[in-house]
Amino acid sequence: MRDIQVVTDSTAYISKEYARENGIDIVPLSVEFNGETKPEGYPGEFNDFYNKLKTSESFPKTSQPSVGAFRKVFERAIKNDKEIIVILISSKLSGTYNSAKLASTMVNEKKISIIDSKTSASNLKTLVNIAVNMNKKDFTRQEIVDNINEEKNKMSIYLTVHKLDYLYKGGRLSASQALLGSLLKIRPVIGLIDGELVPVKKLRGKNKALNYMIDIIPEDVKRISICYILNYDFAKKIKRKLEKKFKDVEITIDELGPVIGAHLGPNSLGLCYSV
Repeated sequence: MRDIQVVTDSTAYISKEYARENGIDIVPLSVEFNGETKPEGYPGEFNDFYNKLKTSESFPKTSQPSVGAFRKVFERAIKNDKEIIVILISSKLSGTYNSAKLASTMVNEKKISIIDSKTSASNLKTLVNIAVNMNKKDFTRQEIVDNINEEKNKMSIYLTVHKLDYLYKGGRLSASQALLGSLLKIRPVIGLIDGELVPVKKLRGKNKALNYMIDIIPEDVKRISICYILNYDFAKKIKRKLEKKFKDVEITIDELGPVIGAHLGPNSLGLCYSV
């Protein structure tokens, strides 16, 4: 294995155990909610946040990691004579990429490759896993970076929400759109297109939205991840449905954390996949 340090941010939703076992540095985004600011945390730690979100009148604010947080990670890796690959949440969703770029100019940036994944959640996690596995197989930093940049363009994310309240609170819907949509039981399908969340389709009812999301998954899909918020049992039900349609495809279930999930709300669901 080469001396390459893999770095990502908390929106990859990688478990603390996996990060430790594979030497991944995770630089967290932060969430300010009800007067408290905390790092986003790891899968398995999000339920308290979402339960508070369900009853709170205030809406959380998220913030990118500081330049100093990245600089500290970079300096430690360089001190240990390592090259660095940084794979981060889409620059159109967060300023995290910009923080990392600025931090790299304060150290030996020739040893650092920073990748705008143009994605997040399970897809970002997959890119990090690819980098870790290629590093174990002794690929060079440039070979890993080239492969990550190729793989990220084969990925898609589609999401749907349980309630429109959080899209409204997060500024993605007007009050009238949220009210009318709720009355008509509209379930929007949101896609991550070229690194940016955009509305794709409006359908009446949860089942229609989910069926649409499943129907647009291409037949040559290689991997699917179901992303959930407080609805793990429902995610398992969707997994069984996908397994019947895509018999030889790796299908996993992952939790969405507060940075992404606050804008969607509890009981939302996403499908992340690669071709």
